[in-house]
Amino acid sequence: MITRAQYLNKLINWKDKPLIKVITGVRRCGKSSLLLLFKDYLKDIQVDDQHIIHMNFESMLFNEINDYRELYQKIAATIGTSSEKHYILLDEIQLIDRWEKCINGLMVDHNVDIYITGSNSYLLSSELSTLISGRYVEIKMLPLSFKEYLDFCHASLDDNRNSIENRFEEFMKYGGFPSLAVFGNQEEFAGDLLTGIYNTVVMKDIIQRNQVRDPTLLENLIRFLAANVGSIVSTRKISNYLTSSGRKVSSDTIDNYLRMIESSYIIYKASRYDLKGKLFLKTLEKYYIVDSGVRNMLAGPRNTDEGHVLENIIYLELIRRGYDVSIGKVGDLEVDFLAVKQSEKIYVQVSLTIHDESTREREIKPLKAIRDNYPKFIITMDKVIFDDLDGIKVVNAIDFLLEK
Repeated sequence: MITRAQYLNKLINWKDKPLIKVITGVRRCGKSSLLLLFKDYLKDIQVDDQHIIHMNFESMLFNEINDYRELYQKIAATIGTSSEKHYILLDEIQLIDRWEKCINGLMVDHNVDIYITGSNSYLLSSELSTLISGRYVEIKMLPLSFKEYLDFCHASLDDNRNSIENRFEEFMKYGGFPSLAVFGNQEEFAGDLLTGIYNTVVMKDIIQRNQVRDPTLLENLIRFLAANVGSIVSTRKISNYLTSSGRKVSSDTIDNYLRMIESSYIIYKASRYDLKGKLFLKTLEKYYIVDSGVRNMLAGPRNTDEGHVLENIIYLELIRRGYDVSIGKVGDLEVDFLAVKQSEKIYVQVSLTIHDESTREREIKPLKAIRDNYPKFIITMDKVIFDDLDGIKVVNAIDFLLEK
């Protein structure tokens, strides 16, 4: 099993802290594998097997456990009267009715360190603080980064540049779901696997969870967002599109469906931030899809804008690196990303190429309009690039994604 060090190290750093570790993320992004990796780590540091309790509630082995009482009784019976620390690893916990009562009870009654995973809005941050009394830390998991993708494909950073660039073309087209990378991104598997993941998310995490009355409207909305990745989106724009497709729908319904889709971890919203007024704007957001393969599958072959796909990939990479990412508004100009992490702040423009002078000037203009001294970047697919443009660093996208 290939180690996903970024996430495993987070779990290791939080080990034995008196908080419930909650791993969230879209289905099939690798949460179950991460728990197995952590289980292996516990064994490597000589934690007794009897002190590790691991349950995956999608497995038939635990099919008889339906609610929090049965789960608590099974775990408590395993722990017995022992005062030794027990590590509780619970996968897809939302399948257990009122699971939070079991978790809270275990924290009170036993010497335990608890790790749980979930795929949907049952484990949304807004609900977690109520369900488990605020005693948790959330580890937000995404599909593979490009660097992780190379590991899964058994490629190396030492491979020749052409080979790495070919891998990146695959990554842009098919995305980074681990199961797809393991199959080698063969075209005949890609469509079926991505469709299966997407359908499961929509059916189980959105339609069933929220009792959606109009699945066709939901589907049309998701496909609209996929086709408009990286573009400013408003409720009115969505409403006009749906109306033109023969579906008249209210703004409230659109807003409600957008919240449902976000809660499934399949889309991410980037709000606009007015750099001069220093406030977030309530309208005209951008949306990004959790994986470029899912985006391409939803948008279809007629919407293969590589510039927007690249922007989607860079957005997700910034999120992986721990940044809060928004869109920067500078007067009438716009910076693709304002990325903030503690006291660190960077500005990022993403452009497929800036070889053309007019394109280069267009990308530089909003960055030059920003008056502070935080680092500013243009990320591009250009191979021969300008190292520095008026203090703005120009970076090749692949080099950026493979930074240590």
